Amino acid sequence: MDEWSIYLTPNEPQRRLGLFCLGAGEQTNPARPSPERALGCHAAVLIRRGRGHLLHGADRQLHEITGPAVLWLFPGVLHAYRPTTTWQQSWVLFGGPAADALADLGHLDPDQPVRRYADPRPVERTFTKLLRTARSGGPDVHLVAALYELTGLSDPSTGTLVDRLRGLATRPLSIPDYAAELGLTVPELRDAVRLSTGSTPQEVILTTRLNAAKALLAETDLPVATIAREVGYDDPAYFSRLFAARTGQPPRTFRRIGSIQAANSSFGRRPGTGAV
Repeated sequence: MDEWSIYLTPNEPQRRLGLFCLGAGEQTNPARPSPERALGCHAAVLIRRGRGHLLHGADRQLHEITGPAVLWLFPGVLHAYRPTTTWQQSWVLFGGPAADALADLGHLDPDQPVRRYADPRPVERTFTKLLRTARSGGPDVHLVAALYELTGLSDPSTGTLVDRLRGLATRPLSIPDYAAELGLTVPELRDAVRLSTGSTPQEVILTTRLNAAKALLAETDLPVATIAREVGYDDPAYFSRLFAARTGQPPRTFRRIGSIQAANSSFGRRPGTGAV
C-alpha cells in the first residue's frame, strides 16, 4: 500500500458548507497496540484488511474488527487500535455542524463505532473517491459530497426492509404489528430503520402517509375523510390536525393552494398552467 497523508485547513466559505474534510490518508499498521488518544474531530477509518480490536470509550470497551469494516471515531472520545494482524487502512478526518446533525439523525452513532457491511464495495468505492479528491486537491464540493455519501451508506438489506415498511405504512397497524409483519422484534425494527435512515419507524410511517395523502389531495377529488382512511387514519379530524402540524396548512388548503405553489416553485410554472 502506498502510505501517504494530507491535512487540510478549510477557509470560511468552505466551513459554511457545514461539512468539511480536515485530512485523509492511507497507511499500514503493524500488529501491536497503538497509544490511547482522543481526536478533536470526527474520523472514519476503513480497515481494508486485518483483524483485531478497537478500544473505545471511557470504559475502554473492546470491539472486534475483521476487515473490511469502518471505524467511526468521535471528538473527545478515547480510542486505541489493538490489531492482531497487520492492518491496511484508509482514513479521513472531518468536522462541521452538519456532523452534529448527522449524529442526531443516527448516521453517526458513538454507541456503534464499528460498522460492517454485507457488501463492502460501495463503501470502498466511496472511500477511494474521497481519498483521490483530497489527494489531488479536487473541488471542495466533491469532498463534501463524498463525505455525505460515506456517512449515508448502510447495509442494502436495511434499505430493503425500510422499503417494505413503507409499503405497509398506510395500513392502520401498531409498531409491534409492523415488526411482526416484517418478521422482526420491535428493537430489531428500530435498529434497522435508524441504521438505514437515521430516523424511527414512526417517522418513516408518518412521512409515507403524508406523502401519499399529498398525492391524493393533489391528483384526485376524493373527500378529505376518504383520503384519511386511505392513508391509515380512521379519525379524519385527527388526520387534518396532523397534516396541518407537519405541512403548515390544512389538507383543503394544500389541495387548493399548496400543491400548485409547490409545482410553481419546483418547476417554474405560472399559476393556471398545471399542477404536479
